[in-house]
Amino acid sequence: MSMNNKFGLPLILGLSMIALTACGGSSGGGLGSEGREASKTPLTGPSPEVKKEPITLTVFGLGVPEQEFNDRFRAALEKKFPYITFKYIPPDKGNSLPELVARGETPDLIRTDVPNLKNNYLDLKLGTDLNEYVKKLKVDLSRLNAPFVQEMIDAGQTGALYGIPYAPYFPMVLTYNKGLFDKFGVPYPKDGMTFDETYEIAKKMSRTDGGTVYRGFSANIMAMLRDNTFGYPILDPNSDGLYDLEKWKPLFANFLRFYELPNNKIEATRPAEINDAFKKGNVAMQVNQYSQYLPIPPEIDWDIVTYPTIQGAPKKMAWRGPAYWSISATSKHKEDAFQVIMEMVSDDVQMADSKKGMLPTVASKTIRDAYAQDRPDLKSKNFKSLFYYEEWAPYSPKRKAGLATVPTVVQQDSMAQAFHDVASGKADTNTALRQLDEKLKQELEKEKSK
Repeated sequence: MSMNNKFGLPLILGLSMIALTACGGSSGGGLGSEGREASKTPLTGPSPEVKKEPITLTVFGLGVPEQEFNDRFRAALEKKFPYITFKYIPPDKGNSLPELVARGETPDLIRTDVPNLKNNYLDLKLGTDLNEYVKKLKVDLSRLNAPFVQEMIDAGQTGALYGIPYAPYFPMVLTYNKGLFDKFGVPYPKDGMTFDETYEIAKKMSRTDGGTVYRGFSANIMAMLRDNTFGYPILDPNSDGLYDLEKWKPLFANFLRFYELPNNKIEATRPAEINDAFKKGNVAMQVNQYSQYLPIPPEIDWDIVTYPTIQGAPKKMAWRGPAYWSISATSKHKEDAFQVIMEMVSDDVQMADSKKGMLPTVASKTIRDAYAQDRPDLKSKNFKSLFYYEEWAPYSPKRKAGLATVPTVVQQDSMAQAFHDVASGKADTNTALRQLDEKLKQELEKEKSK
C-alpha cells in the first residue's frame, strides 16, 4: 500500500470541514517508493474515440466551488474530450444533492466522500459500481494508494467500488507557531514526538503574558478520535452501539489532559476550536489534518511536524482519506463519465496538482517528489514530516455487510461532541460515552425503520 503523495494548495492547516470526508488506511502498507512509476503503466484505459456525438455531463462538487474544478480539471478535460460540454453545479443554497434529485436534476458526476457516502449518495439510490468500467477499460487500480480504494469498498458494504479517489488526502500533523516559541524561548516541536512529550511542551506554552492568554495546544478532536492510529471504529462493526467503551476511555483521557491545563481552555464550540483557535495567533500548537481548505493567516510564522504518537498505538501515519468521484445511477453517459474521472486522476493531472501543493492519490514517487515545486511560499516547510512514518495507520473497520449502519458524518460528529462536552465540563467521560452509545443505538433504529 504505497502512499507516495504530498498535498496542499495554498498551504494550510488542518481541515475544518467537519461534514466532509473521513477515510483511513486499511492495513499497513509502505508509504515509500514501491509504487510503480507513471511512465510504466497508465492509470487510464483506452482513449475515447475521436468522433463522438456531443453530450453534456453535469458535475456536482460537494463542498468545492466551481473555480477549483476549472483551475484543476476543465482545460485538460475539454482538450481530451472535445465532444463533452461540462456543466458544473456549485454547492449553492438550494443545490444540495437531495434537492437536485428531488427536482429531477441528478448530476452525472458526483464528488463524495466516506462520511457522506451513505446519506448523500447511496440513500439517494445513486450508487453505481465502477468495477464494471474498471474491467472493461482495463484500468490498473494498483496505481492508486490502496487504502483509499479499499476503504471506499468497505464503506459501501456491498463489495462495489462507488468512487475513485482524487487528490488531495489529509495526513494528520502538528502545526506550531514559531513566533510564540521564539517569544518564550521554548525549543520547537520535533518529528517523532509522543503525546506525552507534546503535553510537556503544552504546559510550558500555556501561560499569560502582558494580560494575554497564550494557549499551548488546540486540536481537531473529531479527526483525532475518528482517525485514531489504533483503528478503533466509533460504531461497532458487528453489533449495535458504540465500539468497546473501555478502549475509548484512555483515548479521551490522553486528549482531555491538554484541556485541563491552566490557560488552555477549549473553545466554546467545536468549529471555533478547529477553525479559529490557531488563526488567532495566541495558540502555540494545533493538531489537525494538513489541508488547503483552511489557510493560516500570513502573519503567523508556522511549520509542521509529525502527528504525535500515542503509547501502545502503532507508529504509523494517521490520515483522513480523500474525496472521490462517483457516477450517478441515472446517468445516461456512464462510460464517458468514467473516462472523465480517470483523466482527473491521471498522472499528468496529479503531477500538476502535486506541483501546486496537493497530495496526490497515485502511488508514484516521481509525482510525490514533485510536491510544491511551483509553490515558493512553501519551500521552507518541513514536508518530510508528511512521510516520516513509512506505513499507513489502519482505517477503522466498517459495518458488517447486511447490518444497518449510521452515516459516518453522524458518527464522527456525535463522538466529537461527546468529547467537547467532557472538555467543557458539561459531562464526565463515562456519562458522555454512555450517552453516545445510546444515541448510536437510536440512530440505528431510525435506519432500520426506513
